[in-house]
Amino acid sequence: MAAPIKFGVGQSVLRKEDDALIRGKGRYTDDLAPAAALHALVLRSPHAHARFTIDAAQARLSPGVALILTAEDTAELGGLPCLFNLETDPFTAPPYPILAKDEVRHVGDAIAFVVADTLDHARDALEAIKVEWTTLPAVTGVVNAIKPDAPQVWAEHKGNVLFDVGIGDKAAVDAAFAKAHAVAEIRIINPRVVASFMETRAAVCEYDTKRDHLTLTAGSQGSHRLRDILCQNVLKIPTEKMRVICPDVGGGFGTKLFPYREYALVAVAAQRLRKSVRWAADRSEHFMGDAQGRDNVTTAKMALAEDGKFLGMDVDLMGDMGAYLSTFAPYIPHGGAGMLPGLYDIQAFHCRVRTIFTHTVPVDAYRGAGRPEAAYVIERLVDACARKLDMSVDAVRRKNFIAPRALPYKTATGKIYDSGDFNAHLKRAMEIAEWKDFSKRAKAAKKNGLVRGIGLASYVEVCGVMGEETANVRLDPNGDVTVLIGTQSSGQGHQTAYAQIVAEQFGLAPERVHVHQGDTAEIATGLGTGGSASIPSGGVSVQRATHDLGDKLKQIAAEALEAGLGDLEIANGVIRVAGTDRAISFADLAKRPGVDPAKLNGSATFASADGTYPNGTHVAEVEIDPATGIIRIVNYVIVDDFGVTLNPLLLAGQVHGGAVQGIGQALMEQVVYSNSDAQLVTGSYMDYALPRAADAPTFTFETHNVPCKTNPMGVKGAGEAGAIGSCPAVVNAIVEALWREYKIDHIDMPATPERVWIAIREQHRRHSL
Repeated sequence: MAAPIKFGVGQSVLRKEDDALIRGKGRYTDDLAPAAALHALVLRSPHAHARFTIDAAQARLSPGVALILTAEDTAELGGLPCLFNLETDPFTAPPYPILAKDEVRHVGDAIAFVVADTLDHARDALEAIKVEWTTLPAVTGVVNAIKPDAPQVWAEHKGNVLFDVGIGDKAAVDAAFAKAHAVAEIRIINPRVVASFMETRAAVCEYDTKRDHLTLTAGSQGSHRLRDILCQNVLKIPTEKMRVICPDVGGGFGTKLFPYREYALVAVAAQRLRKSVRWAADRSEHFMGDAQGRDNVTTAKMALAEDGKFLGMDVDLMGDMGAYLSTFAPYIPHGGAGMLPGLYDIQAFHCRVRTIFTHTVPVDAYRGAGRPEAAYVIERLVDACARKLDMSVDAVRRKNFIAPRALPYKTATGKIYDSGDFNAHLKRAMEIAEWKDFSKRAKAAKKNGLVRGIGLASYVEVCGVMGEETANVRLDPNGDVTVLIGTQSSGQGHQTAYAQIVAEQFGLAPERVHVHQGDTAEIATGLGTGGSASIPSGGVSVQRATHDLGDKLKQIAAEALEAGLGDLEIANGVIRVAGTDRAISFADLAKRPGVDPAKLNGSATFASADGTYPNGTHVAEVEIDPATGIIRIVNYVIVDDFGVTLNPLLLAGQVHGGAVQGIGQALMEQVVYSNSDAQLVTGSYMDYALPRAADAPTFTFETHNVPCKTNPMGVKGAGEAGAIGSCPAVVNAIVEALWREYKIDHIDMPATPERVWIAIREQHRRHSL
């Protein structure tokens, strides 16, 4: 029977989790700390590179101090692991100790952990710890780090290079460039950013002396992964000795997916003291202690035929790892490189990928995790191709888009695009943006002393490849349904999304579907949330588990109603004999005597081996004041292909949020380290700019969905897409304006007013000479 229109898949169901959150009734980690818990603080290095000796003897005698841990006190612990390695060129990751010993390698490197009865006593003890520093030369930026005389981060990684590998066919690329009519080339910087989630990281650990058991509560993106890494790699205890709970999580963007030092330290402290220990980062620690994002320097070239056809693409990519290897860090540039061909039919492709150590905070996955970086490269390069051949930016894209008839299409990097109509969303986005009439708007702006620019980006990404996700769906005694799943919401709206999938089959209102996540004691397995995989993988699991439960409930109902299975239908939480008034409610089914409890539970596991490939086009129109360099986004259009839309409201929220993050990076966000001593210059929001509501445009958003052929629900994943298409669209619009007015063909992110103003002034100066 068709699902009720009001609650089913495709309907704009309001977020059921929001009522508590907007009333201040959210349950975040720092809200849940036991009143008797001890307080912990981390002593961090003020230097980017230094040798040190530490003496905590006097500090241990400070009032209220319960414990001070240094590297010597945690020598038995394993380090934080890197979970990625190359099959063809395996590398050895340097140690990432829970507390640094003898030498620190970035500002904020952790050297001691203080536990006291109050935060004030912990701060006093922190200041009482005696540290003797001998500063050493430090290096920032991959370009500086690979210089022959650069300071070395790790002696065993000469030249600060972790690995230097090629992807693709260099010989084919060389042949393509040899016969090229023209070559377009760009060199771009994708700046480092801070993952600015609202809730800073926090952790509370409780120890049960009778069971020798730890309970860790932390705002993570995945309780099972966190438990497994901490137990197996760091604490070296059986996983059954730790329970991890993730309550409400106030944003993550990938950066809360990883294990961090503090989680292990509160566990060690709780076990040794046999008391609960709590820690919460302040904003300064967030800047120095949490993995940062992006930070690539890329040179890309395209070999062009006279008619604009792409013959070959050659890329040189350097990714900054920071001082240590965070969980997935090397995968970000290497995996992202696989998406560099974008939506284009590029037969010959090669990319040199180098991962580089610097004396900076480690870098890891941040919303999109390599795919935004790849989209930024190819879409900036495609615009450069258009300028090189004096073609329009849409014409050069249409010339090279992979045609629908060519799908499924295997790219030169081995990705298989299963579905889509790339020209269709390009055409629609340009129509909505009134692209044809742009020249009129540009002339009107010029009369007012302003320069208008218009740009676009057509992106593709891969997502939904985290692995297997299992969902369990059970019928509760009152007739409600509970979903148990190992994904983890950090604001995406899983409570609502999964409820809609259940509603599609059972017709239950969302308030009668309860989603449980983030508890390793309640949920057996889980991947957490990352890579836009929750709906493409977890959603399919919920759908199939719901179907499994429905089949079992029909078996019970068939006996109760003395009817054949084929005569039964489910709607509104009731199973009835079709065409009659004979029915039995879910609540009565749950209470029916003698029912096997196993028949009140459904389960399913799904993993997407092929992934899904959401794609779309962003169009940005900007207005530049040449007197100040200030940029204003005056129009923004997005047309995306997400395969199937589960909930338009949730989807629009995801896309808007991601696009604003990309706009922030394009216009204002950048982590800055000083060249001389690698000090973190942008160490707070006094120095690091974030987009506010006034910086965001009014978005026009549509979908042009082509169902995914590799996903049973047809969905393609949407959580990161906004951040992937926005950076190149905005910067392409800025460059279009600067090129048309001043013949300036390049500017790096962030395109701050100062940078734009300087670029215009320098061009005026060159022309006046």
